[in-house]
Amino acid sequence: MKPKNDDLKPEYDFSHGTRGKYISRLAEGANIAVLDSDVASVFPDSVAVNEALRALAQIIQSSSGKRSPRRVKHT
Repeated sequence: MKPKNDDLKPEYDFSHGTRGKYISRLAEGANIAVLDSDVASVFPDSVAVNEALRALAQIIQSSSGKRSPRRVKHT
């Protein structure tokens, strides 16, 4: 049964699509982080985000013996 308020444009053709094509990838697990727009504007792609986070993780790990990590509250 087709919904009354169909938002799909007539030119969209899914007649040759495969249902559940990527479900196995989802079942394996996915980590998705949504960046605030000001943060996202600094990083051109996910590779840049991962590089920055790895550098930060290395800094945190190297200084973890000196003091306990503190959580920062975002407002």
